[in-house]
Amino acid sequence: MLNDEICQLRDKLNKSIEQGEDYTVVYRLSIELDELIAKYYKETKDNKKKDGVEKPKH
Repeated sequence: MLNDEICQLRDKLNKSIEQGEDYTVVYRLSIELDELIAKYYKETKDNKKKDGVEKPKH
């Protein structure tokens, strides 16, 4: 599930920061995490639209 992937990647990013990994590694992991989070929110929004739960915009 996407939520699990986000948690795993967040842990990997945190460990790389704690261990003083090269900036390029930290940056790459950060970008991957951002992309997964964006995908999660997009899917959540799409699911709400499908279910008719999303509030109308004013």
